[in-house]
Amino acid sequence: MTGYFNEMGATDAVRPPYKALEGWARDMPAELRSLKQTEAETLFRRIGITFAVYGEGGDPDRLIPFDMFPRVFSAAEWRKLDRGVKQRARALNAFLSDVYGRGEIIRAGRVPAHLVYRNEAYEPAVAGIRPPRGVYSHIVGIDLVRTGPDEFFVLEDNCRTPSGVSYMLENREIMMRMFPELFRETRIAPVENYPALLRRTLQSVAPQKCNGAPRVVILTPGHYNSAYYEHSFLADVMGIELVEAADLFVEGDYVWMRTTEGPQRVDVIYRRIDDAFLDPLCFRPDSMLGVPGLMNVYRSGGVTIASAPGAGVADDKAIYTFVPEMIRFYLGEEPVLQNVPTWQCAKADDCQYVLDNLAELVVKEVHGSGGYGMLVGPRSTKEQIAAFAAKIQEKPDNYIAQPTLALSTCPTFVEEGIAPRHVDLRPYCLVGETIELVPGGLTRVALTEGSLVVNSSQGGGVKDTWVLVE
Repeated sequence: MTGYFNEMGATDAVRPPYKALEGWARDMPAELRSLKQTEAETLFRRIGITFAVYGEGGDPDRLIPFDMFPRVFSAAEWRKLDRGVKQRARALNAFLSDVYGRGEIIRAGRVPAHLVYRNEAYEPAVAGIRPPRGVYSHIVGIDLVRTGPDEFFVLEDNCRTPSGVSYMLENREIMMRMFPELFRETRIAPVENYPALLRRTLQSVAPQKCNGAPRVVILTPGHYNSAYYEHSFLADVMGIELVEAADLFVEGDYVWMRTTEGPQRVDVIYRRIDDAFLDPLCFRPDSMLGVPGLMNVYRSGGVTIASAPGAGVADDKAIYTFVPEMIRFYLGEEPVLQNVPTWQCAKADDCQYVLDNLAELVVKEVHGSGGYGMLVGPRSTKEQIAAFAAKIQEKPDNYIAQPTLALSTCPTFVEEGIAPRHVDLRPYCLVGETIELVPGGLTRVALTEGSLVVNSSQGGGVKDTWVLVE
C-alpha cells in the first residue's frame, strides 16, 4: 500500500484533521472494537439499512459493511470542495438547459453534436421544455477522489438519481450513538439538516400551476429496487408520501394521488425510476412502473419531475470530458476541481492508445454505473484484458479509459487491527431556488486490500464523513 496518500498521515506525523482520532483508535481494545462493530451491524439491521444486489442469490436485503473509523476533512479542505461541487452543478444544469434549448455550446463547436443528440440518455420528448427555475438536475452527486494533500479529482457526475444519501445520514446517527464522547470533544459540522434542505429545494421548484403549499412525493419502483430502503427513509424523514405508479393518476392537466380521503393533487415528483419507465405513453409502452400521461402534465407546467427526464445526458461518461469546457463556456470561470484525464475510445487515436495500454488503465462503459462493465487493468488477468480488448474493438464508442489513479487511503478497521484502504467521496448538491451542499457526504471504502473498487454493489463499505468546524 505504498505510494498512496494516507489521509491520516504517518504514525509519527498525524495530519491535523485526524489528531482527535489518534488516541481514540490507539487506545480502543480489540474486544471493544469487535463489540462496537457488532453493535453497529445490529443497529443497521434493526433500522433496516439494507442494499439489494441484482443477480445475486441468498439474502436480497444485505447490510452494507460499515467501518467505524471516520474520514475527516478540515474546514479549509471543505471550502475548496464546496466551491468546486457547486460550480460543477451550475455548469451541468446550464448545459442541460442549453442542449434541450438552442444548443449554443454545440453551435460554438465546444461539444460534438453526435455525443449529445445521438446519446441514448438524450430525450427528444423534453426538447423545448423549460422546467421551473431552469433546473434539470435537482440532486447532483459528484464522485470525488483524492490523490494528495491538495489534489482532488472528479471521477464522474451523477445528475439523474444519485443514491446513497441515506447512508450518509445513518452513518452519522450510528457514530453519534456509539461514540458520543468524540462528538463532545470535536466540533463536527452537522448533516442532519439534509432532509429539510431537500424538501425545501423540491418545494422551491414547484410548477407554475401550483396553488398554495407544494405537495411533494417520492416515486419508487417498489420494494425490489436495490435502493428501496433509501426511498422509504427519505420519504419518512422529509414527512412526505412514498408512492408507486398505482398510487398516481392523471386527470385533466394535473397528477393526482389516491388517498383514503379522496384524490389529492401532486405538484413535485422526486422520481427514483429511470426515464424509460416514467410514462408508458411517451417512453417504454410496456412499463408498469410509470404513470400514463405524466409527460403531458409535465409539458403543460402542471407537475415538476425531479430530476427532469433527459438529465442523464449530462452525466454520460463521454460528456464528462467536456465539463471543464462547460464551466468556461457558461460561467466564464476556470474549474475549481479537475477531471481525471480521459481517453475516448470513439476517437481512433485514443482507442489505439487504450488498446496498447489496457494493462495500466481503467476502462469504463460510457453508460455503465455501480462498478459494472469496467476493467481495472492492473488488477486483471491477461485473459480478462484480452476479452475486454475484443469488446472495445467491437464497439469503441461504448468505452472511455482513464489512468489508474493513486486513490488516497483512510485508516480502516480490519480483522488484524487498523489498515489503510482506498476511499472516494460523493457529496450531494441540491439545486433549486438556491444551491446547497451539506458539509459531508458518502465516503465509500474498498474493504479488500489493494482494491480500488469502492462501489457497494462490488463489496465496498461506507464510513461517516466529518467536516471540522473552525
